[in-house]
Amino acid sequence: MAPKEKQVSPEAQHRVMHMNPEIERERQMILDAEKKGKGALFKVYVKLSGPGWLQSGITLGGGSLSSSLYLGVLVGFSFMWLQPLAMILGVIMLSAIAYVTLSTGQRPLRPINEHVSPVLGWGWLLASMMANLVWSLPQFALGTAAIRQNLLPGLIGPESGVPEIQGKMVAGAIFLIIALTATLTYSAGGKGVKVFEVMIKSIVSLIVLCFIGVVIKLSVSGKIQWSNILAGLIPDLDLFMRPTDEIMPHIKRVAEPFQAFWTNMIVGQQRDVMISAAATAVGINMTFLLPYSMLRKGWDKYFRGLAIFDLSTGLFIPFMIATGCVVIASGSQFHAEPAQGFVAAEPGGQITGEPAPNLVGPYNTLLKQRALSELVIQDERFENIGAGDYEDLSPELQAVIDSKVESLPWADKRMAAVLVKRDAFNLAETLAPLTGEVWAQYIFGIGVIGMALSAATMLMTINGLCFCELLNKPARGWPQRIGSLMVVVGALGPFFWKDAAPYLAVPTSVFAMVLLPIAYFAFFLLMNQKTFMGKNMPRGGRRILWNVLMALASGAAAFGSIWSLWSKLQWLGIILFICFIALCVVVHFVRKKPQTA
Repeated sequence: MAPKEKQVSPEAQHRVMHMNPEIERERQMILDAEKKGKGALFKVYVKLSGPGWLQSGITLGGGSLSSSLYLGVLVGFSFMWLQPLAMILGVIMLSAIAYVTLSTGQRPLRPINEHVSPVLGWGWLLASMMANLVWSLPQFALGTAAIRQNLLPGLIGPESGVPEIQGKMVAGAIFLIIALTATLTYSAGGKGVKVFEVMIKSIVSLIVLCFIGVVIKLSVSGKIQWSNILAGLIPDLDLFMRPTDEIMPHIKRVAEPFQAFWTNMIVGQQRDVMISAAATAVGINMTFLLPYSMLRKGWDKYFRGLAIFDLSTGLFIPFMIATGCVVIASGSQFHAEPAQGFVAAEPGGQITGEPAPNLVGPYNTLLKQRALSELVIQDERFENIGAGDYEDLSPELQAVIDSKVESLPWADKRMAAVLVKRDAFNLAETLAPLTGEVWAQYIFGIGVIGMALSAATMLMTINGLCFCELLNKPARGWPQRIGSLMVVVGALGPFFWKDAAPYLAVPTSVFAMVLLPIAYFAFFLLMNQKTFMGKNMPRGGRRILWNVLMALASGAAAFGSIWSLWSKLQWLGIILFICFIALCVVVHFVRKKPQTA
């Protein structure tokens, strides 16, 4: 039996927080600044901000970078509205989470289990851990690719002569060592936390400034039409069902029976990237990090205004500027533009330039899929073969497909050149207008490593918190280290993912979107539990406003989840969604029954 003196009530924990001299000093700074006016309060908020920047550390990671880059490649500027909207809804829910946490001073998991539903509580914890593990894959893939392709191509890159497996092992080990060092620095607490926060702020600021410079350079040179960008802030929901106006002329030059092949491929990729872009704005693991990072700093209800300011500045503003600039840079240079060296500008023309070596394989794969789609209709030997089954075919059937590829029309080859997925080496060209081609590789590589490193570090930190909460242990010592080390499974990502490394963030983010409503609805319901919130529960017009905003955010998350499930699993996905809701309802009434007996 645990000693009684270790069982501390939430109220007692709250009082202990106020006895912390540093927190008391910060609280007094806020109270004094409030008396002096908004200008003084703004300065204090800037000085005391922190957890919001930690959210940026994970938000501006490999997922956001990749989603923004491919969003620009596939739809240009047409979805400039998507990420701002997703982030606004995310900040609403994170602000609600901050309000609940700082008002009560309690770690949220047990209150959700007790006052809302253990299905949502444990689902939130386990889903956060799943998201950490899944999202670690693209971070390690991106970091490894940046080291091999952008920073050290002559030593361990694809053209260095070093076998691919060995090159990935060396690059992965370098990235892993850096990530573990950063994680242990944060876990050490005290000055380690301060050092970590300064490092994250520096990385985020560097990334933002870098892409701002690209957009300014493109604007000055006249390569960006701001009227088109502003038009992209107006939602065009038709793009969920069709390609953009810039890509449609390329499709119309394809023979009519095969226009549907390219259209379906583009629309499918657009949907995934759109969902990925929304999911990486605020992920379910971010909802787990925020309350614990605030409690760790010792914040209480007097810091609620600072928390909202912190999210708006440290999270919202850097995210908006960085992702917006990435979309603009990639859209202006890659959208509806064929990769160089594969096809001539017009049928029968001369091919100019050499193709990037890393794109030759993906380009040929697209052509094989197109050839296979035609053979499925014409040749009964291919009747039951899927588009991705080429490697499993006999050499005889592969030879048939290869011969068909050679005779494909120019329009199909051009479509493949437009849609080929650029890797880290090619995407570095987004910085070329600012830095030149040579420096673009180094700057982009450092930026990618910084983003992937900050995200991987935060994933390890969050998973350490999750594991400690699972065991109901304090967030320190070996439980936290073991939880953090679980994320190292992401180091396997580069070895099992055959496509472009940045694109791995897209399917993993689609998976994470499925889980997001668990967190949103858990805190939506917790905010309205009078037995838990007590006198801190918002009242009157403030309560109505909170509930309207949280309902919008939770409804949007549920829509994204259902859409993701439908696009991947069809009716099976919808059945799984309904089963989870049914489980929540059944457990709710089973728990209520003894109370009414």
